Amino acid sequence: MEKIDNLDRRILEIVMRNARIPSKDVAVECGVSRTAIHQRIQRMIDLKVITGSGYHVDPHVLGYTTCTYIGVNLERGAMYRNVVPELEKIPEIVECHFTTGPYTMLIKLYARDNEHLMELLNDKIQTIPGVLGTETLISLDNSIDREIHVDYE
Repeated sequence: MEKIDNLDRRILEIVMRNARIPSKDVAVECGVSRTAIHQRIQRMIDLKVITGSGYHVDPHVLGYTTCTYIGVNLERGAMYRNVVPELEKIPEIVECHFTTGPYTMLIKLYARDNEHLMELLNDKIQTIPGVLGTETLISLDNSIDREIHVDYE
């Protein structure tokens, strides 16, 4: 990967706070031209440093009041490749990680309520071939939700 310099890091820090900020405002903050900002951002997209942009939607507003982390144990770790496509079919799942430690996988999902969560667990997740068991952790509050810190000089 090509080197990301201090200006790139400064641009990242600004647009990560507000992806909708006009390029002219980023240019003013960085002391460079709007064209330079456009070129730098496009380069970072091409390098896959920037992997997306968009809006963050509050799941609670949409009626999903229960945020849950589920540790999933598989018969064999190699079954991960077969299980992930099945989990992708469940729209309430928003993250899936192949992990070390007590679980083969850790998933994050949003449910409307505890009854909906039980349906997702019993009727969808636990019926996937290869899933041996699950452990459910319900999030009571999200105190920190942020992007990774970008250092710059």
